[in-house]
Parts: sequence; structure tokens; C-alpha cells
Amino acid sequence: MKKALAILLALIMVFGLVGCGGGSGDAETETGSVYFLNFKPEQDQQWKDLAAAYTEATGVEVTVVTAASGEYETTLMAEMGKDEAPTLFQVNGPNGLKNWVDYCYDLSGSEIYSHLNSDDYILKNEAGEVSAISYVIESYGIITNKTLLAEAGYSVEDITSFADLKAVAEDITARSAELGFSAFSSAGMDSSSDWRFKTHLANLPIWAEYQANGINTTTEIKDEYLDNYRAMWDLYINNGTCAPAELSAKTGDDSRNEFLAGEAVFFQNGSWEYGNLVGEGKFAEEDLTMIPIYIGYGDEANQGLCTGTENYWCVNKEASEADIEATLAFINYCVTDAAETMASSLGFVIPYDTAAESSNMFVKLDGEMLAAGKKPVSWNFTTMPSEEWKNGVGTALTAYAADQTDANWDAVVKAFVEGWATEYALLAE
Repeated sequence: MKKALAILLALIMVFGLVGCGGGSGDAETETGSVYFLNFKPEQDQQWKDLAAAYTEATGVEVTVVTAASGEYETTLMAEMGKDEAPTLFQVNGPNGLKNWVDYCYDLSGSEIYSHLNSDDYILKNEAGEVSAISYVIESYGIITNKTLLAEAGYSVEDITSFADLKAVAEDITARSAELGFSAFSSAGMDSSSDWRFKTHLANLPIWAEYQANGINTTTEIKDEYLDNYRAMWDLYINNGTCAPAELSAKTGDDSRNEFLAGEAVFFQNGSWEYGNLVGEGKFAEEDLTMIPIYIGYGDEANQGLCTGTENYWCVNKEASEADIEATLAFINYCVTDAAETMASSLGFVIPYDTAAESSNMFVKLDGEMLAAGKKPVSWNFTTMPSEEWKNGVGTALTAYAADQTDANWDAVVKAFVEGWATEYALLAE
């Protein structure tokens, strides 16, 4: 009787465990997935390839969606309102973080954070939590076709200042019919290209003002180096492949394709363009170099490239626990097991102790300039008050390009200076 009772009790326990999902290994564990809203259209395919490789290796689904150029914030707002919101997204600095800080998972205890080289590459919230973490350091300047430059009778050693660049560009323009090419590829102000000028070129007068005044941010930018900004913008638009009035419709692809086709010597862009410019059917590395963007400020002979970051990952804390864990594992994979891919395929310098040496010639060039004592231009995008400010500057630049009057340049200055103050006042509310 006792034996039968013991067997009955054992059976009750077994069926009880099965009924409540217990047991050793039979219960299903929820597998999370990753949805990465990518900021960088120029590396859409590379991110998708990396995601596919990760899924093949781990079985974890990783979806990469790339926002259109200039539309990231709008796209993020729309996607965050959906049931299947991004688990991994991006902010461009402290001001960008303010809009999304309540969605950011604390990365303080994450494995990826343990590999970071410096806290210079994180953004914290008011509670001191790590809300965002950088995933790439990049450089930009003026990509130069050395072969065409030589055909025009010059070398990069002839260009160590704005005055030098202006003289070379204007001489090429004067002889463009004879030479068969222009100085600059089109400074397109379509949304796929305008960031090069309303953000990247606009960084130069901001950097100059910060350097001159010993500051690294301000709520009230001044009109101290906007004449330099105008001079450089004039050089681009009046020595390019098209009439300035056509720039409103010119795209980023137009500008790149003109450069690839040998229609221009100079192309303002960054290290991220390496894969689009070098390789089979494109340029050989020895054809190209990158020179600084000179605006006539400071010790130009010792000026380096514009080097920094505005690319910070945030993990969505509103995602499920499984998706958060999957996302943390994916970004850690990116900077550890996939460090070589980040360096070679994406052309990234990552600020982690796991970083692989980059094969990107523009990245190597930046390192050579640093080693030679050239001082890089800092990225001050994170202090720009908002996307609205950039758009205001971009609209004014486009109008000025079509009709280069002092009055239209005054509108650029107004958008730059008054727009900056207005947007910072809104941030303070």
C-alpha cells in the first residue's frame, strides 16, 4: 500500500511540473530578436550583410531598417510608435539624447561597455546611467583625385591653406573646357546631400569660434567666422560641375558619381565613402587622398582632418527583456567577433579595446596626420541645437546659391545665429 501511494504521489508531482511548465529542458525559452534603425544610408548593405551573418551564426533574427538621409529623427518617431519598435536606435549627441533619454536602457553593466576605451565615448542621463555608447569614430575632409590634380599641374603639397585651395580651384575652373573636368563635384542640397554643408561644413566656423574663445559649447553662437563659411561655400558652388541654381535638385549620388566619372578633382565627404570609391571598377588607392577643409582660420599648415563621432547607440528599454538581451548581445558581437568586419567592410574605427586595424585608406591617412602632429578639427555636431536649426541653415544656403546677394547671405547668418539661440531656448523649456 505504501509503495502504491509513493508511486501515485510521484506521478502527481511529474504531471504537476509538466502542467506548470517545469521540468528540465523541455520548456521553451523565449528567443529575442533585434530591430536596428540605422542612421547611415551609405552603409545600409554592409549592415544588412553583417546582420545576416550574425543570424546565420546564432539563429537570432536581426532586422536592419535604414532611414532616408536627413529623415532619421522623423523615422525614429514614427517607428517608436509601433508595436514592433526598434530595439536599437541612434542619437547624435547630448541634444539628440534629450528627446529619447526616457527610452534608453542603462548600459553601465553591459559587456560592450566593458570593452570601451574611454568614457569620452558615452552619453549619460541625469542619474548618471550610461544611456548611449559610440560605435564609430570617423574623419571627413575633401577627397581629392590626385591624378586629375596632376593633370591640372598641381599636387596635394601645393594646397596647405584656403588661399592655396582657392587659387587651384579657380585656375581649374578657368581651364575647365581645356582640362575636361571641374574643380568640385556638385554641392547638392537635396536631402541626401545637404548634410555635407548644413552640418559638416557648418562645423568649421563653429569649431573656429570655439577654438578662438576657448569653449566647447554655447547657447549663443556668434557671427565670428561666418565670412569664412561664405568664402568656402562660394568656392564650392562657383567652381563645380553645375550651375549654382541647379544645386537644390542635386543628390548625394550625383556628387559621388561625378567624382567617380572623373568630372571633378574635389569631393567633400568622409572616410565612410571608402568602399564606394575604391575597388574593382572604381579608383585605386593611389589615385586618391583626403585634404583638410580649410576656411582661412588658424595654423592651416598644421590642420588635420575633421575627426570625431556623432554616432551613439541606444538600446530601447521599452522592448521585451528577451529583445533587450538579444540586442545587447548583437552590439557586443559587432565590436568583438565582428570587429574585423566593422573595420574592413564598414570602414569603421571603433573606440573599443577589441578594434581591428582598418584597411580604409582615409582612416590610415588620419592616423598619419596625427602622427605628424597635425591637429584634427573636432566634431561639434553634438552642440548644434536641433535638426530644425540645420534645416534652416540648409534652406538659406540653397537660396543664396541660386542668387548670391549680400541680402541672401544675411539670411544664412540669421538662420545660423538667431536660429541657434531660438532652438537652444526651446531646449531649455
